[in-house]
Amino acid sequence: MKRFGEDFFQEKTKKIVIICLVVLVVFVSFYSFKSVHYAERLLPKTKVNNINVGGLTVDQANRKISAKLTEAPVAISLDNKLWKKIKRSELGWQKDHLEALMQIKQKQVPFAWGINNLLGSQHQLSSSYDQAYVDQLVENLGNEILQKNVTRTPTTNAKIEWVEGDFVIVPEKQGDTIDVEAAQRALIKNLENGKQTVNAEDYYAQPILTKDDSQLKKLKDQMNKLVKIETAYTINGKQVVIPAEELASWLTTNEKAEMQLDQEKVTAFVTNLNGEYNTKENPTAFTSTKRGEVSVPVGIYSWSINIPAEVEALSTQILKGKNFNRTPVVESEVPNVQTSIGNTYVEVDLQNQYMWYYKEGQLQFETDIVSGKPSTPTPPGVNYVTSKSTDQILRGLNDDGSKYASPVRYWMPIDKTGVGIHDSDWQYAYGGDLWLYRGSHGCINTPPAKMDELYPILEVGTPVIVF
Repeated sequence: MKRFGEDFFQEKTKKIVIICLVVLVVFVSFYSFKSVHYAERLLPKTKVNNINVGGLTVDQANRKISAKLTEAPVAISLDNKLWKKIKRSELGWQKDHLEALMQIKQKQVPFAWGINNLLGSQHQLSSSYDQAYVDQLVENLGNEILQKNVTRTPTTNAKIEWVEGDFVIVPEKQGDTIDVEAAQRALIKNLENGKQTVNAEDYYAQPILTKDDSQLKKLKDQMNKLVKIETAYTINGKQVVIPAEELASWLTTNEKAEMQLDQEKVTAFVTNLNGEYNTKENPTAFTSTKRGEVSVPVGIYSWSINIPAEVEALSTQILKGKNFNRTPVVESEVPNVQTSIGNTYVEVDLQNQYMWYYKEGQLQFETDIVSGKPSTPTPPGVNYVTSKSTDQILRGLNDDGSKYASPVRYWMPIDKTGVGIHDSDWQYAYGGDLWLYRGSHGCINTPPAKMDELYPILEVGTPVIVF
């Protein structure tokens, strides 16, 4: 009984082995046959420009591709309606692709047809259009989309805005405007890969920044800190503060979530600052020795703000995020001009006929003077000592038209009209109302002995305040 079972099992095993061998032989024969078949054809599931050419000869594949790509129209839709339908032949499509298909066939391995049958393979022929025709079509599509976008709701990025004393993030909004470049790229791609439809509605413009962007959140915090810094100018002893609300209105962000300053608004602020405080057009407030605060007219010691330079400097200063108190960048004909008179100056009080010289806030010199007579008054203004010289002859015309020539030991001009400070040995007294009938031609007559004191200590460039 045992022997019979063993014989039966062995017999069954032999049959199974024989069947497997037969199946294997059949399979190998079939696979080999197919491999020979595909030696002259493209492998199964081979796609070229999205067209299935598997199992075809190169000639057959060339005819199929040419027919489909040349005459098959490409439909372009806008507003989900057909905008244009155009055949590839109208764009100069070239029909023959034998060379490219031959290269695909040469690279394939016929014995690998089974793998290719499972996985497939994709190939792309390079564009064979007349590029000028394609460029024109793409441009026309872009122009049409731009016109459509005018009446659509634009997509907006998340942004930072000033709301009730704080910067907050305003979420992005998805609109229905079409991304022109994306639609144009899709058209070009579909022309090349064999697809026959392009719907511009599939390419809505997408927000670049969203409310969850980490950089945007970080930027919001930075802006809230920056707007709290203390900002001010010091001009001629006055403090000019930039209000937090105004500073906040200058702060903006770009699409890269970078903080910027609105240069138009900064320029407007600096322009207004210049308009109010420049001394080329505005009088200077001055605290005098005897008369308190006086308003001194414009003289040659004057300045105006260099607006472009100050806008740039102020913007840089603000973005540092630190408290500051600055003086503006100015332009002037005067070397080393300052926006404040400072505490070193000559004070000429025409009403009191008196002159003082202060250096670093300390009185160095004082004297009575005689200023210009009523017909040739000493012009008031903020001026400065432009030069110094000795042993000069001052020349000019008297009221009657005759010429005069007055020798002086010390000469210090203070403006461009010929007015200056000098000794005057022809005057027998100084101060009071002598100027009314013994006044000068406009200069500041000073006692000779006093000029001996003043000339050595008064430096060129020192402001001279005449009022």
